Amino acid sequence: MRSETEMGFEMPAPVGHVQLRVVAGSDEGVRYLATRERTVIGTDDKADLRLSDPTVSRAHCEIVLSDGKVLLRDLGSRNGTFVNGVSIVAAHLTTGTVVKVGRTELVLDAGRAEVARTDRDRFGLLVGQSPAMQTVFHFLEQVAAADVTVLIQGETGTGKDLAATSIHNASERRNGPLLVVDCGAISATLLESELFGHERGAFTGADKARAGVFESAQGGTIFLDEIGELSLELQPKLLRVLEQREVRRVGGPSVIPIDVRIIAATNRDLAAEVREGRFRQDLYYRLMVAQITMPPLRERKQDLPLLVRAILETEGSDRGDALFSRPDFMAALYSHRWPGNGRELRNYISRCLAMQQYVAPEILAEVNEDTNPVDVDVPLKQLRERWIEKFERTYLEKILLAHGDNVTLAARAAGLNRAHFHRLLARHGLRGGGDQ
Repeated sequence: MRSETEMGFEMPAPVGHVQLRVVAGSDEGVRYLATRERTVIGTDDKADLRLSDPTVSRAHCEIVLSDGKVLLRDLGSRNGTFVNGVSIVAAHLTTGTVVKVGRTELVLDAGRAEVARTDRDRFGLLVGQSPAMQTVFHFLEQVAAADVTVLIQGETGTGKDLAATSIHNASERRNGPLLVVDCGAISATLLESELFGHERGAFTGADKARAGVFESAQGGTIFLDEIGELSLELQPKLLRVLEQREVRRVGGPSVIPIDVRIIAATNRDLAAEVREGRFRQDLYYRLMVAQITMPPLRERKQDLPLLVRAILETEGSDRGDALFSRPDFMAALYSHRWPGNGRELRNYISRCLAMQQYVAPEILAEVNEDTNPVDVDVPLKQLRERWIEKFERTYLEKILLAHGDNVTLAARAAGLNRAHFHRLLARHGLRGGGDQ
């Protein structure tokens, strides 16, 4: 498979990264890893680093990263932006610089204002060569060794679970258990017992004592997935465990010391959840000792060839060589936005392999399990024919619409002669308009 460079795709130049730490103000203790070229700081919901300080403007200032340099620009704030006590419109920053916005003070942590690169294209289960992923690898390597609580945020399908597993496997706790709890898949009543355990007779159905995840993970790591779904009644109980490093079983008389590491993940905006009163601020700060946002696939498209190869390796199949060697394959991957991120890419590759037919990702996205459920009781050949039939009809409808129902133009765009195109239309009960 040709690389993206060989196929003529231009990728953005590497951009540096910087870690910001709030050292004074209502958001003291908050850390933010800026990996994008432009990071807006303010109180607006759309700001990248959102602060709760009422003296900070909605879009107060921005950090611009380029060629390893860090530029701070005021965005017309009402109270001004100060660097080491001096009011600025724009200024280059160095490590250790103190930035004041409103009553809030931030500092650039030492050693974070340079381009972060590693020589690897993998970190544990994660794959990538893009600047964004190189920055992620650099950060994960550090937090894996630090044994601190980690909060991983990001859209669905960006690999938060893979990042958590990779942190555990690279840490000194690698020989201990890694236990996963999906906070959004268990009711609040059952989740409390799942996390903290219970004694016999603690509630109806508790016919014997049971250790919770915190006890069972001694010496290892607990991955709390979808932490944003945790109920308000359980949040203070989790906070108490994190602060006191001990757990009490439901209905139990005594506390049990614990030695576990917590990695939490969510696709929710926890800062916004705090402002809306749906998530405790103290628990939020306790979780985000180290915080990272996994980049969406649309911001790291240069990783697509590497990701495709990795998926084909895990599929254990060499059937993809013929399917995905088409000259328009990589172009289609780069043009698609991948709203489902890496999970959508994996499903897309798997479906193309199952159908043994290349399908443009935006077309296959519509031919999904909602309209064509995967029924394992149906023979593969029969199910494949159903998918292909759905794909053909969707493709024909779209290409006719794109060319104003002009069959000649649509057939030419599809790379088919008019006679064959007409036969396909007839097979699916479709009719094109004039042949102007």
